[in-house]
Amino acid sequence: MARLSCVLLAYLAYPTNAPAQTGAGTNAPLTVTLSGAVTMALTHYPQIRAALAQQAAAQASVGLARTAYLPRADVLWQTNRATANNVYGLLLPQAIIPSISGPVLAPDNARSAWASGGGALLSWEPFDFGLRRAQVDVARQGLAAAAVGVRVTRLDVAAAAASAFLDLAAGEELAAVAVANVARLRVFADAVHALVTNQLRPGSDAAQADATLAAARTQLFRARATVEVRRVALANLLGTPTTAVEVDASRLLGPPPVDTLPGTLVVAHPVAQQEAALVAQQQARVSALDRSYVPRLSTEAAVSGRGTGTALTGVFPGGTAGLGPTTFNWAAGIQVTFPVFDVFSLGAERRVETATARAEQARYAQTLDDLSAQVLEARAQLQGARLTADNTPAELAAARLAEGEVRARFQAGLATVVDVSAAESALVQAESDDAVARLDVWRALASLSTAQGDLTPFLGLFGTAP
Repeated sequence: MARLSCVLLAYLAYPTNAPAQTGAGTNAPLTVTLSGAVTMALTHYPQIRAALAQQAAAQASVGLARTAYLPRADVLWQTNRATANNVYGLLLPQAIIPSISGPVLAPDNARSAWASGGGALLSWEPFDFGLRRAQVDVARQGLAAAAVGVRVTRLDVAAAAASAFLDLAAGEELAAVAVANVARLRVFADAVHALVTNQLRPGSDAAQADATLAAARTQLFRARATVEVRRVALANLLGTPTTAVEVDASRLLGPPPVDTLPGTLVVAHPVAQQEAALVAQQQARVSALDRSYVPRLSTEAAVSGRGTGTALTGVFPGGTAGLGPTTFNWAAGIQVTFPVFDVFSLGAERRVETATARAEQARYAQTLDDLSAQVLEARAQLQGARLTADNTPAELAAARLAEGEVRARFQAGLATVVDVSAAESALVQAESDDAVARLDVWRALASLSTAQGDLTPFLGLFGTAP
């Protein structure tokens, strides 16, 4: 039952050759190696596409921030038909009552005239005391975080696919052990029934043998159910949840590798780099606020034209008078604005962003501690897996020898069915331990590479590292 092959090469480069689907368009299962499974997961799993879309959005945000350097141009045209009544006096700024201009005429609510106006205003802010640069830096740090986020997502998906592959491989190994155990116990139960029929054993021995066989079948059914559940989980990660998946782990069932993985700095882990980018982005927000309480200087240039269908004397020419501009103006100047009382709101906002920056820094420190702990845990797991893989052959050999001797003693009438059941249980446990011991070494190696944030050393164990 072979299952693992070349490994996670797709994590480092987007492969172009995904594993071929056997029996496309039929009910034939899809057979994949570990590297093929990771390739398909990185190609088809929606979480990857979501991360790439977020990176594209962050890239667009940088371009949006840079547009603040461009001048602003506004163009206006309007035509209306309205009465020409006007009054002297001040009207506070508002958006309800239309504004009109011209001398006061005799009130005439019945007559109306055309009016038109059009113009263009070009404004540009040549100096901003570094505010726009700080806002672009915020967007750039967001892009850096999104780019590292893609790496984090790819690492997570690759690790999940590898773990699901190993889970299914281990499940199939354990199911095979359960099948062998049922076969042995069926032969033993038949032998016990023959002895009971010949009145060489009491009837209780047959009942005990049947109970042991039934328990073994229960374990087999559970093992097969676990295999199918893990098969669906792997297929879902591959982006083919409705396709039956078979695993080829032929590279994993031999002696585990003796090579060790080199250590790496936790600050190079994609998760740590992502958190560092978030810290830098938050600090950039604080810097942008520091440059917000400054005068805003802008240069402006405008051209405009107006037309009216009412003469200064109060005469209404009628017809199309006023539909087009007849009086033109231009203007150029500099405008300086300074929001004096924004000092209070900006001060409060800066305190908020500063506190958020401190929280991000604390999260970054916690991330480094967590990653360091994960590496130590993975190394301890790897050491234990190696020791276990070295020990299980001796455990299996001893269990087989003990099971054979107990069976011989039972045939000689020196042992009971309970003794045989105990020996069979010990043998099943030894077979199960040995079946997954080598897979657990590979699992521990993959976990260590994931904890270190770099799968290249793990790939090197297969000779596939670039």
